[in-house]
Amino acid sequence: METYATALLYAIPFFVILLTIEITYGYFVKKQMHNVMDTVSSISSGLTNIIKDTLGLALIVVSYPFLLEHLAITEIKDTWLVWTIAFVVLDFAGYWNHRLSHKINIFWNQHVIHHSSEEFNLACALRQPISNLVGYFSLFLIPAAVLGVPHMVIAILAPIHLFAQFWYHTRHIGKMGWLEYFLVTPSQHRVHHAINPEYIDKNLGQILCVWDRMFGTFQEELEEVPPQFGVLKPAGTWNPIIINFQHLWRILQDAWHTKSYKDKLRVWFMPTGWRPDDVKAKYPITTIGDVYNFKRYVSNASRGLKIYSIFQMLMSLALMMFMFYNYTDIGFEGLLAFGGFIFIGIYGYTTLMDRKKYAVVIEVIRGMAGILWIVYFGDWFGLNTKLSMGNAWIGAYFLITILAGIYFTYFENRETEMEMAA
Repeated sequence: METYATALLYAIPFFVILLTIEITYGYFVKKQMHNVMDTVSSISSGLTNIIKDTLGLALIVVSYPFLLEHLAITEIKDTWLVWTIAFVVLDFAGYWNHRLSHKINIFWNQHVIHHSSEEFNLACALRQPISNLVGYFSLFLIPAAVLGVPHMVIAILAPIHLFAQFWYHTRHIGKMGWLEYFLVTPSQHRVHHAINPEYIDKNLGQILCVWDRMFGTFQEELEEVPPQFGVLKPAGTWNPIIINFQHLWRILQDAWHTKSYKDKLRVWFMPTGWRPDDVKAKYPITTIGDVYNFKRYVSNASRGLKIYSIFQMLMSLALMMFMFYNYTDIGFEGLLAFGGFIFIGIYGYTTLMDRKKYAVVIEVIRGMAGILWIVYFGDWFGLNTKLSMGNAWIGAYFLITILAGIYFTYFENRETEMEMAA
């Protein structure tokens, strides 16, 4: 996990630079593809995913080294051939894992966060899950294990393969000529994220689009069918932690409410969106009918709240980078506590973005806990040794969190409600 954290220290600045370029370009060409609250929500989702994966918070069903030890019938030496085979196998495995996430109810829960944005931009690429609490991806790598692809090759290629899926989440790049025949491009991935009936569950490839063409899931972007983005059961919140478990909560409710014992079991493994007939009739869920004329989610966000949300997002990013930089020194128990502060912070300010009144409770409790941590331990996870007056700076941050939570809940929110009522 420490190796992954080190890789992210280099990858995250690269993502930030590309995001900044996309936002700046959109501003100057008067074709902005970013909404402040949506982008903050997307980036915040990425932060939760990175922290969760870095801390290894998942139950691994079977590891790749285990499969390699018991299934390998040969061993490929560390040459260009093994890297090529490993890349192809990884991409093939990624296609089928992705397809499973779109086709089976329970697996959709760990993927819905990625599709939940009603925009399509580089930020939405960062909407990655924290609900994938059971690690089973290695099962898709059985072909690599049989061929004897070394574990280190997979370990190096896997994050590169993941990071390489970032660039094509944009609306600023059109079709790319002959590259469309073998690479996943922005045009193809716009189709994948679209909720138009013509586009649903298409273009599931990750780097190579040949799998979609081979297995019948390819769909070209049509000029007469402009992609509309989001999910058919809209998230209705900026809080990425809630979005991660919305679908799971719906399945749990359906399993509880249905009178059929058979349906209580099969609701988990039926096609995505399937619901028992008795539950569907008694507990209807609103879905989007007209994809061209649905009301996109907005919250009553003032300029001040937008600025504060950006500030909190940047602070969460800075705290996470500090955590990665001092990964070994902090220690695992300290990392869990540190990650917990960031998780709760993201939950708090994205709930505030939703204008939920209970957000102030989260903001105040977290802020007070942070200040008490500094007072009790005399330091913030070693920050004072790295930054002059580090304790004072982080203490001031937690104080701002408390005051802002109170202000946006009890003062600005009340003023806005009075203006709307008038």
